[in-house]
Amino acid sequence: MELMGAVLAGAAAGLLSGWGLGGGTLLLLWLSVFCGMDQVTAQGVNLLYFLPCAAVAAAGHLRRGLLDKKAALPAIGAGLLGVALGAWGATALPMDLLRRIYGLFLLGMGLMELFRRKAPEDRKP
Repeated sequence: MELMGAVLAGAAAGLLSGWGLGGGTLLLLWLSVFCGMDQVTAQGVNLLYFLPCAAVAAAGHLRRGLLDKKAALPAIGAGLLGVALGAWGATALPMDLLRRIYGLFLLGMGLMELFRRKAPEDRKP
């Protein structure tokens, strides 16, 4: 049953990643909550999982002309700086504090999604 859970969590996270929706959040939750993995180790697994998933998704988007390279380059630079700071913080902070920060982040993002106003293009006629 544990193998089946891993396959289902990996497939669901891969689907979300392919859509550009951050499937790693699902994988991180599954590893830490249901598998009992400590958060820093789960984050490392998630990062390793992300590499091939991102490569496949990016290739598909590039092939269809859905990548704006001029917009991507500054985002990549800022992302590299952010990931360096995040990796330092993840390994420097106590595990309990890291879990609380991550939980507050997820709660905040969920509340924003629940209560955000729909943009005019999101509204159905």
